[in-house]
Amino acid sequence: MELRCRKVVEGLDHCENRALYKSMGYTDEDLSKPLIGIANAWSTVVPGHYNLRQVSEAVKEGIRFAGGTPVEFGVIGACDGIAGGHGGTRYVLPTRELIANDVESMTEGHGFSGIVLLGSCDKILPGMLMAAARVNIPSILVCGGPSLQGCYWNGRYTDSTSLAVALGQYQKGKITQEKLEELEDQVMPTCGSCSMLGTANTMSCVTEALGMMLPGTAAIPAVYAHRFQAARQSGEQIVRLVREGITPRAIMTKGAMMNAVRLCSAIGGSTNVALHLSALAYELEMDFDMKIFDEWCRTTPLLVKLNPASAYNLTDFYRVGGVPRVLDHLRPLLEENVLTVTGETLLDNLHTFAVRQKEQDELVVRNFDDPYEGTGGLAVLWGNLAPDSAITKPAAIDPYIHVFRGRAHCFDSEEDVQNAVQGGRIRSGDVLVVRYEGPSGGPGMPELFKSMKLIDGLGLAKQVALITDGRFSGTNSGCFVGHISPEASRGGPIALVEDGDYITIDIPRRSLHLEVSSEELLKRKSAFSKKPPSRISHGYLNLYSRLVESAAQGAIIRHREE
Repeated sequence: MELRCRKVVEGLDHCENRALYKSMGYTDEDLSKPLIGIANAWSTVVPGHYNLRQVSEAVKEGIRFAGGTPVEFGVIGACDGIAGGHGGTRYVLPTRELIANDVESMTEGHGFSGIVLLGSCDKILPGMLMAAARVNIPSILVCGGPSLQGCYWNGRYTDSTSLAVALGQYQKGKITQEKLEELEDQVMPTCGSCSMLGTANTMSCVTEALGMMLPGTAAIPAVYAHRFQAARQSGEQIVRLVREGITPRAIMTKGAMMNAVRLCSAIGGSTNVALHLSALAYELEMDFDMKIFDEWCRTTPLLVKLNPASAYNLTDFYRVGGVPRVLDHLRPLLEENVLTVTGETLLDNLHTFAVRQKEQDELVVRNFDDPYEGTGGLAVLWGNLAPDSAITKPAAIDPYIHVFRGRAHCFDSEEDVQNAVQGGRIRSGDVLVVRYEGPSGGPGMPELFKSMKLIDGLGLAKQVALITDGRFSGTNSGCFVGHISPEASRGGPIALVEDGDYITIDIPRRSLHLEVSSEELLKRKSAFSKKPPSRISHGYLNLYSRLVESAAQGAIIRHREE
């Protein structure tokens, strides 16, 4: 096949382009080969990306070995953990759109024949997938892998978010300051995406299930030699994909999307996946909504419980076979003939993987006929509080509180609820209603994971629920519902809730209900005069708040004519 990059570096008309490449040391031989872009989100800001410089070197070795020429460029990547707690988390979800736009711009502007996408964390992998769908040239994703688990404390091995629980215990007088500081030095012993099943590791697993990552590579720990071997293999494979003309839209079909949702639900992945797969479906021009998402989740058994749903971490998951092991169990529910970046089908990949000797542990991955639950780890709720949908994660919620009824205690920001939790101003039986934190109202839809962790540390995880038009991390447990749509700043019913109203969360019935009559809600709406908080008046977030769609639509920014 004709290489796309030929239009950039071949012929007398493009002598200047060749001269610019040669100024950096490239040779005529280099420029005669497929030019493979490497979009690298390496930085010394994000632990999950800290090893990507070394990962990239392995990818380059693979590209050169297979007869291609690597051309690397940088991509931004924000850390949800570091950005949380001081308002910085408002910027994190909006970076997804920037990443997609940047990868598109660099790829289209320079005419690469293929692209390797290097990232690990929450919004980076989704943004890269969106770009791959948009430019539709041969693409493969490589993640940096999870960190190793931290020290043993509080009945399980720790991760970075364990410190929020520890802080709650310290404020309650259950542990000393010295113990808190000791934990700070021990909860994350290596670089890598956080060792629990947060959004970062969930999206790596989902990407593998989509067919856009080599089989068995999503859960390889960041510091293992296998991580760099997989990177080299990915570099070799992208050159083959270019030569065979296999593109992302040939891989990310409706069947592949179903497989990815089922995998996510079977492992009890992060609620943020609902946002990211909706946004990816938009880029793929695919029919996909929250009803389809919930149907696939509802009909998938829960086979895996990882931190925070259990004491197992990603290292345990990798040890027993990771994503291929779960997909093999789910085969009766999957579309097996979908194409993947191996150039083979999912079924072919699973047959190949089954030959390998893997330690099996049914405590980590249950069999299809002996699941933890008959329905999956994620659930979409509807009701008069969420006419367009909301999402929760029953895999991380004690079955005792899958139905929770309580009094509304309302807050108009993440900071307000966090201060109330730390100040001891919440009570058993409260449903904490946190609004004006949606994609537009936040703006940026910040995570409320710290408040939930503090509630856990205070010993109230089974006595208090939290609902919001914002979002959560995959690390949260307790009773929570996020992504409530429409959001408060765009007239959603959550804006009309008053302190003392009763709210019922009923996960089995997929219901989120405010126990106020329709007549009373109409009366409140007609009398409503409160203006949404004005937090941002300039810069990217101001633009984002005006352009972004609702969480139910993936918090996308539309860029094509409908």
